[in-house]
Amino acid sequence: MNRQRSSPNSTFHFLFLFSLFLFSGCNSDKKQSQKEAYEVGQSSYTEQTKIDHAKGFTITYHDNYKIVSILSPFENVTDTAKYILLDRGTARPNGFEDAQVIEIPLRSIVATSSMHVALLEFLNSESIITGLSNPQYIYSAKVQASITAGRVGNIGRDQGLNEEKLVEMHQDVVMAMGGPGAKADQYRILAQAGIPVLINSEWVEKTPLARAEWVKLVAALVNKEKEVNEKFAKIESEYARLVKLASNVKDKPSIISGLNTKDAWFLPNGDSYMSQFFRDAGGDYHWNKTKATGSLPLNFESVYPIALQADAWLNVGFDKNDTKANILAQDPRYSDFKAYKSGRMFSYNGRVNDQGANDFFESGTVNPHIVLSDLIKILHPELLPDHHLVYYKQLK
Repeated sequence: MNRQRSSPNSTFHFLFLFSLFLFSGCNSDKKQSQKEAYEVGQSSYTEQTKIDHAKGFTITYHDNYKIVSILSPFENVTDTAKYILLDRGTARPNGFEDAQVIEIPLRSIVATSSMHVALLEFLNSESIITGLSNPQYIYSAKVQASITAGRVGNIGRDQGLNEEKLVEMHQDVVMAMGGPGAKADQYRILAQAGIPVLINSEWVEKTPLARAEWVKLVAALVNKEKEVNEKFAKIESEYARLVKLASNVKDKPSIISGLNTKDAWFLPNGDSYMSQFFRDAGGDYHWNKTKATGSLPLNFESVYPIALQADAWLNVGFDKNDTKANILAQDPRYSDFKAYKSGRMFSYNGRVNDQGANDFFESGTVNPHIVLSDLIKILHPELLPDHHLVYYKQLK
């Protein structure tokens, strides 16, 4: 994703530059001078990590600091949010006037997404979480125990954070969600209080491994590069093995995904991570070549002829107690589907706790090899005879 020169008259960038100190300047000469500053000296960090899949962030290493750049944090390809990850107790480097400083290793963090929790737990660093947005929707048993013990506070929702409480807590960093609908100026008060807000924009990623690779951002924050390199390499290796295994199949079962709602049937677009899962699992997905990320909204009549003949129906339903019967009760036309008749209907509700927290969207994001194993088991059970579904389950 290329960073383009942005307009100095943009109100959006005015907010970033003067209210948040989040983003780099618009002057190309300044960018060049900062680029040269990055390259001065040699890094003192013996353990470093390299980004191979993710397109949404970069990390560079220097003497006593790291530079993290979050690309397109608010859906605008010309924007980059920069952060100095500074060794605690050392002097801020010259330059980077528009970058926020985050002292590392982190001692405390507020997370605004269950995915952020998964990133921290992947590195056994969940104990530094002291605040959560919507804590009732966290699946992790360890984090739920900390919530119950009063060690983790509820700071509201991402679009309506309890800023007074956050300022009082004065955490090392607040990890916020970027992406469509997020607004830069919502963090102005926190910036004025000297609380860094790190934008996590994993939503820009198009592949499961790219989404999972955001664990390397957290590793940079807690100085666990060695651990993340070792663990992530194992995931990469296993994912590649599974892809190769599924690539040898002769027959690719056709797939339909999701459900019709009151207004539309939302299907994964061809460039979405879910479509990549379908391809890697050896499935035939009708909308595989649509050139967009996110969801594709279609009316029932457009989906119906494809769904009639689909061999497998995936991502069915939103409730952990969903059955074939209550899915059919939503629309009697579902009984016409080949997958309904055969019973090959599967939801990603295999791990949902009593509060409704779904682990597919939590630890599933950092375990793409397990999700892929589930999908291969569903589509080609003979390839993984000993695997038992983890995140997925069959509707009865």
